[in-house]
Amino acid sequence: MFFSRLREDIRNIIERDPAARNGWEVLTCYPGLHAIVAHRWAHACWRMGLKWLGRFIAHLARIVTGI
Repeated sequence: MFFSRLREDIRNIIERDPAARNGWEVLTCYPGLHAIVAHRWAHACWRMGLKWLGRFIAHLARIVTGI
């Protein structure tokens, strides 16, 4: 589930961004993708009742991605 969704996100970025040359570049250099992945992890933690961990993941994502 995680990897199929990640592949779909990368494919969508490549389709919409003419500067995106390949999947590896998108995976390693696009902070928007990193923010989306971190948000999904944080949201999953929040829904499982791990509210502190969800908030901490969101905070780290903000620091790392600048988004």
